[in-house]
Amino acid sequence: MKLLVCISKAPDTTSKIAFTDGDTKFDENGVQYIVNPYDEWYALVRALELVEANGGTVTTITVGTAADDPTIRKALAIGANDAVRIDAEPKDAFFVAKQIAEYAKANEFDIVFTGKETINYNGAQLGGMIAEFLNQPYVSLAEKLDIAGNVATLDRMVAGGSEVIEVNTPFVLSAAKGMAEQRIPNMRGIMAARTKPLTVVPATEVSNLSEIVSYEMPAEKSACKYIEADNMDELVELLHNEAKVI
Repeated sequence: MKLLVCISKAPDTTSKIAFTDGDTKFDENGVQYIVNPYDEWYALVRALELVEANGGTVTTITVGTAADDPTIRKALAIGANDAVRIDAEPKDAFFVAKQIAEYAKANEFDIVFTGKETINYNGAQLGGMIAEFLNQPYVSLAEKLDIAGNVATLDRMVAGGSEVIEVNTPFVLSAAKGMAEQRIPNMRGIMAARTKPLTVVPATEVSNLSEIVSYEMPAEKSACKYIEADNMDELVELLHNEAKVI
């Protein structure tokens, strides 16, 4: 079994967010990066579990620069066999998906894993685009995955519940919460990650289909209003005229 897991970095949730260049660029000064949790906790760990049970290899792939190498090494410390970095600054989901698909097409993986989304952009676009480029089935929001030969059984989220589907390999999936449990890299894994292969390959020429116009911070939360327990008239008036559902 040959598995490919897409890995991206995301700012630690405690990072202070700011923008530069007229609010067109994310300010990376002082930002601590982590592996995107959906990629790490669910996609990568489930891929490792499948290989541990059935044999095979897990390769991670990242589109990024040398600044992404520490994030990639953490994924290797968790247990991936090797890693690939497409040497390019990520521009948008289309660009990233094309780079990953070209590598996957040339190396014939049984399953391509992505997290359901990144916690910094929440686009949830990558998996579907990769599957389209590869002309393979795509299963989104998968919460459970089992393999028997070349047939995979998956549980996925749908509106109001879940569904169980079967698909033959090769295919692409996006992993959601429930797919696996987080693993903490141990010292042995951290030491081994230093010597595991990290292959850097040149990017494929891809035209940009989108560009960032600007970023803006969300509006600050308004102060809480406290109403006396017996003042029902004021509460109803505020709910009708001031309260907003977001």
